[in-house]
Amino acid sequence: MGRVGFIGLGCMGHHMARNLVKRGVNLVVFDANNAALKPFESDAVIAKNPAELASQCSEIITMLPNGSDVYSVFTQKNGIIEGLQPDALCMDNSTIEQTVSVKIADLVARKQAHFVDAPVSGGIGGAEKATLTFMIGGDKQSFLRANNLCNHMGKNVIHCGDKVGNGLAAKICNNMLVGVHMIAVAEAMNLGVKMGLNPKTLASIINTSSGRCWSSDTYNPVPGVMENVPCCNDYEGGFRCALMYKDLALAKNASKEAGSPTPMGEAAHKLYENLSLNPEYKDKDFGVIYKYFQKMK
Repeated sequence: MGRVGFIGLGCMGHHMARNLVKRGVNLVVFDANNAALKPFESDAVIAKNPAELASQCSEIITMLPNGSDVYSVFTQKNGIIEGLQPDALCMDNSTIEQTVSVKIADLVARKQAHFVDAPVSGGIGGAEKATLTFMIGGDKQSFLRANNLCNHMGKNVIHCGDKVGNGLAAKICNNMLVGVHMIAVAEAMNLGVKMGLNPKTLASIINTSSGRCWSSDTYNPVPGVMENVPCCNDYEGGFRCALMYKDLALAKNASKEAGSPTPMGEAAHKLYENLSLNPEYKDKDFGVIYKYFQKMK
């Protein structure tokens, strides 16, 4: 493994890049926000722009909020494409539209380089603890190269197929399911509490019964049920409602393109649209849907 570049040092990217440093990877970093670069000043090379980073690296990782950001960082003036070296591997960990990944992969291929889409699951906690799951779309040789990187940042690396975009297909389906599950858990917990049940008791029953799911047994949205989850910190520091809304929009668009109905996904999309448009909720963790239900009449 040569020098590795990392672009996008936000809530997830910061921890992922930090784990690469901990494992002795020779890292070059860039972020549009200078404050995000400060923690890496003594551990990594700070690039002036994406092109400079790409010119120094054999592997490049991007972790950005949306498709327009990813496309821009590749194609803008002083973007990755401008500095990309032949045979370099670009791995995008963002959750974005499949179509954007395919376009970028084509541009990368024209530079005799390689591209995989590799969205992640596991949240900020998984990024910090290096327990993320990576879902990778791309040819086998590129997957094997990406796998070496992913093993420094996660514990599960899955090859979703040879086509760029296959990783995103898996991630979009997973996140739609998580959004639906969170709504269902919040509904059930709110109903049970209003019927007089202790929330801890109800959660323990759900978590040992057929209703068990990650949104209940690992990330329960009810304050006081478990420790070290965002609801214990007024829903701060988790996966924002605005991002869940974005992911559900990706699922909604994908369902139309694939001709596969997703009525529950569309209902979840509408609920998180309401939260993402509300200043009280949009930047809170998506488990705040429980608080939203508490206030509904």
